[in-house]
Amino acid sequence: MTLNYYQNHAQTFFDGTVNVDMSSLYESFTRHLQPGATVLDAGCGSGRDAKAFHEMGYIVDAFDASSEMVALATQHSGLSVQQMTFADISAKKKYDGIWCCASLLHVPNQELPVVMHKLTDALKSGGTWYVSFKYGESEREKDGRRFTDMNETSLNKLLESLSEIDIETIWTTADKRPERDEMWLNALLRKR
Repeated sequence: MTLNYYQNHAQTFFDGTVNVDMSSLYESFTRHLQPGATVLDAGCGSGRDAKAFHEMGYIVDAFDASSEMVALATQHSGLSVQQMTFADISAKKKYDGIWCCASLLHVPNQELPVVMHKLTDALKSGGTWYVSFKYGESEREKDGRRFTDMNETSLNKLLESLSEIDIETIWTTADKRPERDEMWLNALLRKR
């Protein structure tokens, strides 16, 4: 269902997100990275963030589940964006940073623990991991996409099973797109 949405609305989604100013979130994430660090943009959408990190000098891998989004992200970022899902992640201790901006929120709640373990495995010790979810406590469908919302309590519960992951900070932000008034839960995580 969600994949079909992105296949059928890729250009609209791209146009609505590619120019959003994410610099304050980038700063929160990149201040923990060394120059030349390896970064995974997991569920990269338009490729906006992968491109920004690449331009900052990081070595960036990016993927998205939608072939249409992959084509647009590849074109926009100039990177070789892979078509895959969170379930396909097999890297072990490869990344200094993992960026999951508005991507994990499409994973069903019951599947999130497995996905979170895969991402934990892909992160190097001492690595930084950014996640964001729409703020709330429901699983819902809206306009052909499914969402797993999170608040501080549900995110803490999700992370309980990840013994190597510490929460560095959790904060909320307003949606940065002008026509939106949603709240977002953001978290920076650190792997021991």
